[in-house]
Amino acid sequence: MSTIADGKTIEKLSSMLIDTSLPLKLRFRILFTLKNLDSQGQKNQLEKTSDVVEAISRAFNDTSALLKHECAYCLGQMDNKNAITKLIQVLNDSNEDAMVRHEAGEALGALGCFDNQDVIDALTKQSQNPRAEISETCQIALDRLAWLRNMASNELFSNSIEKTYLTIDPAPALTLTTIDELTKILLDENRSLFERYRALFALRNIGSDEAVLAICEGFQASSALFRHEIAFVLGQLQSIISIPALRQQLSILSENYMVRHECAETLGSIGTDECRHILETYLNDKERVVRESCEVALDISDYVNSADFQYCNGLKLVESECC
Repeated sequence: MSTIADGKTIEKLSSMLIDTSLPLKLRFRILFTLKNLDSQGQKNQLEKTSDVVEAISRAFNDTSALLKHECAYCLGQMDNKNAITKLIQVLNDSNEDAMVRHEAGEALGALGCFDNQDVIDALTKQSQNPRAEISETCQIALDRLAWLRNMASNELFSNSIEKTYLTIDPAPALTLTTIDELTKILLDENRSLFERYRALFALRNIGSDEAVLAICEGFQASSALFRHEIAFVLGQLQSIISIPALRQQLSILSENYMVRHECAETLGSIGTDECRHILETYLNDKERVVRESCEVALDISDYVNSADFQYCNGLKLVESECC
């Protein structure tokens, strides 16, 4: 079957994505299937269509903040500028969950549209939002766009980026290579979050046990947004060394639900028996986002532990009906 899906396939997947009778873990697989279809289709930005963007955007009517937040994340990672209008709408929606709005702001930064005034205006406006998760996210996105703008004229820069991870990071990694130097920046509350994010991603790229332990120290930061990003990066590293810190942060019931959610999903990505036991403990947590994150995380753990399990290939589930 072609990786470039036709409209009928996309419509079927979109219908499954918004079908609340289906398990959330299955809908997550459908979401990432749609994301990957867009990525594997037209590579040229000018050729990208709005079909997959529209299919994913339908899920913003859902009641699950976790699912909507993941939709915003996927739209930012697809490098499809057709998502801009929807992301701005979500970011500006005062009735939307703060976690979803945060992810929409980060996604706008990920798309890298430093010359799009609508994007700049939306991020600037929401950088003054009273919710720290939203305002801090938008300021980091603005800092990223400013950094990209400054680098746009540097031809050597565009040809010299080496990416260890496939994700579009909210900040470029610093070029410092000393873990001690990076840790000092990571923990320095007097520095901007953008700088501290840069140190975080530099430590991630080093990836040693010492670097992982340094990243775990970031859970002491005052910013919930930063603590949430610490957990996300630990999920990329998938080191068992981080399990105690993740377990501890998840166990703090007064912790911001965004942080606990990210800790849960990271434990799923590590996928050990210990991680599964921890996640099962919180399947009935009072916070819906945490409960759902544990459900999805256990599904991710199944993927980690099974070579046959296709977490991001929901397309196989509808292939016979659509093709």
